[in-house]
Amino acid sequence: MADSREVTTTKKKAVALRYEETGGAPVIVASGLGYMAERIVEAAQNNNVPVYEDNSLATLLSQLDLGSEIPEEVYQAVVDIYVYFLNYVPGRNSLPYEDEEEY
Repeated sequence: MADSREVTTTKKKAVALRYEETGGAPVIVASGLGYMAERIVEAAQNNNVPVYEDNSLATLLSQLDLGSEIPEEVYQAVVDIYVYFLNYVPGRNSLPYEDEEEY
């Protein structure tokens, strides 16, 4: 009798975005799965570019063509990540505004 078990492996996904403050939406500049995703993350870390893990967002953005702007439907998710990194302090467990008292 044949073995009908299914083996599922999830490959790592990575998408790199570039944002120019002069206008327009962020643009996809790199995208990859598996080994290529690992290289994208490695290149970011080697160049002090922050890395944020969001598998759902990476799955969506990895379906788009290189050089294309992100769709309006994901603007808020990308803005939230951008704001997170603006407030990020290495070695700190919480964001700066989480520790501040309300006045």
